[in-house]
Amino acid sequence: MTELGERGETLLKALIELYITEGQPVGSRTLAKRADLSLSPATVRNVMSDLEDLGLIHSPHTSAGRVPTQLGYRMFVDSLLTVKPLNEQAIESIQSGFSAEPDPQLLLSIASEMLSKVTHFAGLILIPGQENARFRQIEFLKLSSNRVLAILVTDEGRVQNRVIPTDREYSASELIEAANYFNDVYNGSSLAQVRRALLGEMKTDSDKMHQIMKTAVAMAGKLFDQEEGEKDDVVLTGEANLLNIPDLCQIDTLQKLFDAFKTKQDLLDLLDRGMRVNGISIFIGEESGYLALNDVSVVTAPYQNDGAVVGTLGVIGPTRMDYEHVIPLVDFTARLLSGALSGKQIQQADN
Repeated sequence: MTELGERGETLLKALIELYITEGQPVGSRTLAKRADLSLSPATVRNVMSDLEDLGLIHSPHTSAGRVPTQLGYRMFVDSLLTVKPLNEQAIESIQSGFSAEPDPQLLLSIASEMLSKVTHFAGLILIPGQENARFRQIEFLKLSSNRVLAILVTDEGRVQNRVIPTDREYSASELIEAANYFNDVYNGSSLAQVRRALLGEMKTDSDKMHQIMKTAVAMAGKLFDQEEGEKDDVVLTGEANLLNIPDLCQIDTLQKLFDAFKTKQDLLDLLDRGMRVNGISIFIGEESGYLALNDVSVVTAPYQNDGAVVGTLGVIGPTRMDYEHVIPLVDFTARLLSGALSGKQIQQADN
């Protein structure tokens, strides 16, 4: 990272904060008054010239005013940012949306809605597909001499029921023992892992397998043959908020952005990348790697269920967003959702 020195850091931080608040290019006289340094406008101009040479600020017009570049925002976020504690109104607003909602799928949509509401940007959340869900429990219930009902429960509370035709009649005790065996062996594994393991076990020499294991593999194997793995999906809320942001008012900018919202593939990739990071991820403009997102920033955080990361949530807004305010909102919402999915109460993070 470029070494700016104390003056450069102070002036860059002040300039970005002014620009985020007011949305207008910042001149040297204004900056000299607002920065907490006893510097003349001429000295400030010299430092601003150095910042411009480093690619951290630029002039959008022929006037003397400067605005941050995406590189400038990156330095601000990485080195100069002071995250603000959440106010009680924001905390209560987010918490109220999660209260008394038992449905895990509705909780995910609520999280995106709450972020959109409190930030006035677009909220988004990665909904994990069935293949990424973690196995919690399976039950086998005898329906008739050649049919068994398989009930699959994931850690998110999803329940899948399938009627399985069988080659022979199984007793109730056999089915209970097979389910107990399967639950002991695979509890906590992803459905994709369970599927791969079953394929391997079905290829082994069945004569060497215990009868309970044979029954479990036979029942579950047929269940997973029928089960089609759902793909990850992105739920977006509050996209209309972006229409009211002057920074994004260009028609071509909005068209590319909303095309990306429609196809979702770029967002899926970005949220997947954020899912692999422990904590907040911030993609500023071109850092996303996608042309449609060149003029926006995406702030994400992973969320968990019983200690395992299962998805990502976040917001999309202009690069000129109040990162000091947005970052703790995304973090708190992710932890609140994790707690709701896991049945735990979450308090505000220590700041």
